[in-house]
Amino acid sequence: MTSPHLPPCSILLLAGGRGQRMGGRDKGLVEWRGRPLIAHLHKVARPLTDDLIISCNRNAERYAAYADRLVTDAEAGFPGPLAGILAGLACARHEWMLVLPCDAPQVDEALIARLRETALAAPAAPTLLRQGQQWQPMFCLLPRSLLPALQQAWRDGQRSPLRALLQLHGQPCDCTPDDPRLSNLNRPDLL
Repeated sequence: MTSPHLPPCSILLLAGGRGQRMGGRDKGLVEWRGRPLIAHLHKVARPLTDDLIISCNRNAERYAAYADRLVTDAEAGFPGPLAGILAGLACARHEWMLVLPCDAPQVDEALIARLRETALAAPAAPTLLRQGQQWQPMFCLLPRSLLPALQQAWRDGQRSPLRALLQLHGQPCDCTPDDPRLSNLNRPDLL
């Protein structure tokens, strides 16, 4: 369980992509070690929140078993992860929302706790994982109060989560460049 001094947070699992690198397959439902990728994230996230949200744009009936609520992008055509983040923030019940990608099944509770503890240092800013010099914007903790600014960035044409979050003074939670917990299994050869 998480540390008692950490405020509660909603958790958003991003599974709304087109799956181009998976040949069009829905990444969250691709099996790894005998279970769908989303099941691995669910196992870690479920004990940490009473508000587990999955962003999905297809296969809602299959994802429903892994979430308290499902959200879809406001625009059709798979506009990207920032659309899923916006949908999640709009319905998050807690003041904080943790974002995790469905194709990173090795994320663990220790990494999530570290991200949450880092966020306490600048509670009005987004906190993003960073491996060496490489930012990982799909692993982030966002105050729900950022929703209007992110919606404005979207209306202004911003589609990059990284650029949008850094413009809002995103702070790093640093990890080693070779941290296996951040391995993205987003191509068939990586499975």
